[in-house]
Amino acid sequence: MRRLRWWALLSDSVPFYPLYALWFADVGLSDARISALFVVWSVVGVLAEVPSGAVADRFSRRGAMAAGGLAQAAAYTVWIGWPGFWGFALGFAAWGVGGALVSGAVEALLHDGLTAAGRADRFGRVYGQLDALELVANVPAAVAATALFGLGGFPLVAWASVAVCVAAALLAAAMPEAPRATSAASDSSATYVGVMRQGAVAALTDPVVRGAVLVVAALGALDAVEEYFGLLAHDWGVPTRWVAPVLLGLALAGASGALLAGHLVAVRAATLTAWYAAAVGVLAAMCVLAVPGGLVGVALFYAAYRAVLVVATTWLQRRIDDPARATVTSFVGAGTELSALLVYAAWATGGVLAVVGVAASITVLLPWGLRRSERG
Repeated sequence: MRRLRWWALLSDSVPFYPLYALWFADVGLSDARISALFVVWSVVGVLAEVPSGAVADRFSRRGAMAAGGLAQAAAYTVWIGWPGFWGFALGFAAWGVGGALVSGAVEALLHDGLTAAGRADRFGRVYGQLDALELVANVPAAVAATALFGLGGFPLVAWASVAVCVAAALLAAAMPEAPRATSAASDSSATYVGVMRQGAVAALTDPVVRGAVLVVAALGALDAVEEYFGLLAHDWGVPTRWVAPVLLGLALAGASGALLAGHLVAVRAATLTAWYAAAVGVLAAMCVLAVPGGLVGVALFYAAYRAVLVVATTWLQRRIDDPARATVTSFVGAGTELSALLVYAAWATGGVLAVVGVAASITVLLPWGLRRSERG
């Protein structure tokens, strides 16, 4: 699992992450065109989710992860060679496919590896560590972005990001992958379409799995609120020079919550729901106050939210008794992307309080989906 931890840190330490939107604006794209690029990214990602999950199940989980990293590297290479709307759109399409290839494959690789080692009970703890490392990666990404931009502007940041993605792909390709004696990949009679159908049946017709898929997808969509943390800090009176440190603090709070999740996987659904509801209550109170100090409450919410998300993901993986594990998990990714549109719409129409309303509505969904997932 050590290589997987290094991969989680490396794959998100991409210097381009804090800066690529600024590059779009620098080449003269309007806000509307930049938004259109994000739409391309999301739509391609949703369409590619389930088919790419079946690729991981039918062929190789580590191979899918490696291909995903190379697709992201290809996206940045296209941007460097064709820095305009259509070049950026093509790059986002490649990145959308790459992200979909990774989604689902990571959870499946981790679960099967731990199961083969007789340590399936450690999934929640290790997955929480991976989630935390992906958030901690904001630190080296931000530092590298600042240093590289000062030396060579956007092109140097882009080339460095290509190198990071290629390195992450090579690391993924070198990971051990547990043999799947009963997997679709080892069944010579199984076809790619058959694997995809098998995963769809498990995700959509098994009530235990379906409930957990819906809960994890709904919770995952809330991570979209992270995109607005900077605006929230500014609106609550945080000076601009302090916004970046605040965002780093919020990311580290989320990482702390993910690490805590390993100690919560044994709680009951009612307890986890109460934990989440209390966190949403804190967020609502801070939004009413709307003062700089309220960001401490936002950090507490984000930490609790990440913990609940990791626990729910762990429960989902325990419920999947199907060789098409990555395909089933990819339904979560598709559901998350679609549900995130509701979060974006809520912010656009009603601001942060509308997003709090969306978060509160998930409290009603948790007992239903998670209680169904307690069996087994």
